[in-house]
Amino acid sequence: MSHYAGPLLTLPLAQALLGARDSGVAEWTASMDLGRAEAPVTLRTDTWQWQGQAYPYPGKLKDRTIYFWDGEDFSSVSQFSGSLIKLVPTPWGAPTFEIDGIKMLPTSKESPFEDARRKVALVEPRGKVVLDTCGGLGYFAACCLEGGVARILSFEKNEDVLWLRTLNPWSPDPDAASSEGRLSLTHGDVSQAITAIPDASVDALLHDPPRFGIAGELYSQVFYNELARTLRRGGRLFHYTGSPNKLTSGRDVPREVAKRLEKAGFKTELALDGVLAVRR
Repeated sequence: MSHYAGPLLTLPLAQALLGARDSGVAEWTASMDLGRAEAPVTLRTDTWQWQGQAYPYPGKLKDRTIYFWDGEDFSSVSQFSGSLIKLVPTPWGAPTFEIDGIKMLPTSKESPFEDARRKVALVEPRGKVVLDTCGGLGYFAACCLEGGVARILSFEKNEDVLWLRTLNPWSPDPDAASSEGRLSLTHGDVSQAITAIPDASVDALLHDPPRFGIAGELYSQVFYNELARTLRRGGRLFHYTGSPNKLTSGRDVPREVAKRLEKAGFKTELALDGVLAVRR
């Protein structure tokens, strides 16, 4: 799917846009791509112009919502196909996303993009072939590209999440010149697709699955055995687990994950909010 190149609005940005118009200025500078870059905006009485195209001023917008121009109006970046999936702004520029109101990426202390950058650094992607099991918004993949990866194989099961990616300027576009053909993004279930990946054919792994209650198969011994099979000896894996409350859940998910990975043939240690493992 091709990536959207039009403006993206949030409630605070729309309020600032209307405030600039009402102050009588003819030109205003702002970021219309969630903080990626700033550009001039020409302000007229009934329309505003950005990158050579005119748009009407937005009507009533909701907070915690991102809007894109659908050709007729500003529509929210959300889809409902059994679950409500929504791109959500953050103070950091790079958005997160929610499924039925549950936030999928950590944003309380830093940008989800910076969070991804720290985790990707643990597997040292430069010059490597990396398997990204659950692509999400693609922040792991973007940081791998930034870090000089040779090739990254990324899978995403949810078609609506793939659609969100086409509207998110922080998500890497496999077809963009900047990706240099190094990103392969597949719409598919990695728990099934991994069986077709050859033995010891990847140098590093990034595994950021949904929580256990949603995708238990991605925490199974069978799946971890497949991860070990595809990874060369000495290769690194970062497995995001989050930090679920043991008192309320009754489980220590990071240590459960570490034990299963060790059984699959990894040496493990707890790192950041997950498990760092090395293939023995």
